Amino acid sequence: MAKNNIAPTRSNLLRIKQELQFAKEGYEILNRKREVLTSELIRMAHNAEELQQRVYQLLSEAYGAMEKAQLKMGRERVEWAALAANKTVDVTLKYRGVMGVSVPVIESQGTPSEMPYSLGDTTAALDQASAAFAKVLTLIPELSMVTTTVWRLAGELRKTQRRVNALQYIFIPEYEDTVSFIVSSLEERDREETFRLKLLKRNMEKSEEERRLEKSQEISA
Repeated sequence: MAKNNIAPTRSNLLRIKQELQFAKEGYEILNRKREVLTSELIRMAHNAEELQQRVYQLLSEAYGAMEKAQLKMGRERVEWAALAANKTVDVTLKYRGVMGVSVPVIESQGTPSEMPYSLGDTTAALDQASAAFAKVLTLIPELSMVTTTVWRLAGELRKTQRRVNALQYIFIPEYEDTVSFIVSSLEERDREETFRLKLLKRNMEKSEEERRLEKSQEISA
């Protein structure tokens, strides 16, 4: 807002003060939103990190056990055993709002069988791999939900931070400068008007005094 483009009138002063108050209220609301988003983002990021580490650990165990099973059983027999795994986890996707941000809610139903094959021709390593993969499969929906939530909250936090900064460092200072400019201009105008009235009164008193002197001289003559 260019203050030089605003006419220094009392109506404009009232309007700018109202806009300044609205900007300050908007800043307070956005600042509270930023605090809530920051707190929620930190919590979800912590959960995401823990889940991710858990999944990585299980995958490492699963692939390590799978390599041992392939060495003992052979690749073909491991693949035949894997074909017996015909159960999976069903998921449903919903959404909920967090400070105006739509975040996913993923619910899973069912669990895959940890040993969906005959125990006669398998090894303990394959059982270990199967159990680890089954646990990973149950954690993947939750990890996806938490990770997506973190990204969406982070994106909304960036937008909110930009708006807070714009209000705090640009709009509110400009409104305050404009209010100061109008108030100063009105005060200067009032001083000029007061001076003009005093000068007018002084001139009128001087003229009246001159007229009285002239009238007094005429009477004396």
